Amino acid sequence: MARVLAVDDSPSMRRMVSFTLRNAGHEVIEACDGEEAYELAAREQVELVLTDINMPRMDGVTLIAKLRALPQYRHTPILTLTTESGEAKKNEGRAAGATGWIVKPFHPEKLTEVVARLVG
Repeated sequence: MARVLAVDDSPSMRRMVSFTLRNAGHEVIEACDGEEAYELAAREQVELVLTDINMPRMDGVTLIAKLRALPQYRHTPILTLTTESGEAKKNEGRAAGATGWIVKPFHPEKLTEVVARLVG
C-alpha cells in the first residue's frame, strides 16, 4: 500500500483515479492543479505522484520539475496521466523527470499494475 498524490483539474478524473487506487489498497490525496499539488507534497510525503499535464496555475511538467528539485522527491516515481500522446510532450515530461506516461482514458487494471510495480 502506498500514499499516492493524484493531480488533475478534472474532478471526475480525480474521482476515477482515486476510486481505482483506493480499491487497490492505496491511500490517495487529491489536488486540483500543480500549485495545490506542490504545496501538499511539500507538507506531506507521498510514495508516488500521478499528474495530468495540462492544468491551470501550474502544469504537470512544471510540477514534475519542481518536485524533482526537492530532495525528498528526487527518486519518487512520478507518472503522467494525460490526453497528450505526442513525442515532443513526452520528451518534455521525461526531461522534467517523469518516470512514466499513461494516456487517458486509462484502464483501471493497467493503472493499478503500473503503480504496484513502482511502489512494490
